[in-house]
Amino acid sequence: MSASYPDLNVKLGPLEFKNPVIMASGTFGYGQEFDALMDLNLLGGIIVKGLSLRPKQGNPPPRIVETPCGMLNAIGLANVGLEVFMKDKIPWLQTLDTRVIVNIYGHSIDEYGELANALKGVEGVSALEVNISCPNVACGGMAFGTDPSVSARVTEEVLKNTDKPVIVKLTPNVTDIGLIARAVEEAGAHALSLINTLTGMAIDIESRRPRLANTFGGLSGPAIRPVALRMVYQVVQSVDIPVIGIGGIMDHQDALEFLIAGAKAIQVGTANFVNPCVGPNIVEGIRDFCRERGIAHIDDLIGSFEPA
Repeated sequence: MSASYPDLNVKLGPLEFKNPVIMASGTFGYGQEFDALMDLNLLGGIIVKGLSLRPKQGNPPPRIVETPCGMLNAIGLANVGLEVFMKDKIPWLQTLDTRVIVNIYGHSIDEYGELANALKGVEGVSALEVNISCPNVACGGMAFGTDPSVSARVTEEVLKNTDKPVIVKLTPNVTDIGLIARAVEEAGAHALSLINTLTGMAIDIESRRPRLANTFGGLSGPAIRPVALRMVYQVVQSVDIPVIGIGGIMDHQDALEFLIAGAKAIQVGTANFVNPCVGPNIVEGIRDFCRERGIAHIDDLIGSFEPA
């Protein structure tokens, strides 16, 4: 039996990944922060911190709160900005033998287009992940991703300005996520990733004040996994493009649930704060699971869910 058995290669649109385990944006820095802890080339891919045109300090602290089975964060999409990213981060990322995906966000449709255009032709960047959970300043702060037509317009603007595959990251804070997914698919997206965090809050009962300076934050971790799994399954049934599952994946067993539900790949987020080496562990766990059951290719497992 060869060392490559089973075959964990997956295809997301026009891209092939050596395995379906990708590190989620906002939880893995720019990759270099984890370089001393693991062989990053064992991962299927890395998605860097959300990138904006200009540097952003984010929200004031406290901006992370631990919750039962998860955490709330209100980091505020802090990042180094496009200029520093291109100068200081890209050269190192280009040395990796794994897929590097750049997560982008803007507060206007034009900003998304500008970012996509700036990354056009940049070697070492395999794809763009478009965060549409951001507030749209032109619409009173409503998130782009809560409106199907606006979500589609953002997708079209990015596609018009890039030469790279486009993955759109969906917010769960909507009534019908399938409606948003179909709108983005029709606009031309190559793949979808979901879910982003659920909106939540926590209160300090002694001071009677919010535990986050921003009051509200994004809930992630195992607490949201059943919701994320349900949404991923529903979206897989609604679209023909690949879906990447995100939400509370802590080990290979969690990852397998999403793959069996139909996700072509998964992203690991909050688990990186618990175990910085969790990514390679999940890859090996999936490999062992398939090997022990005689599953020759991961595609034979993906989407194998049998409804009751």
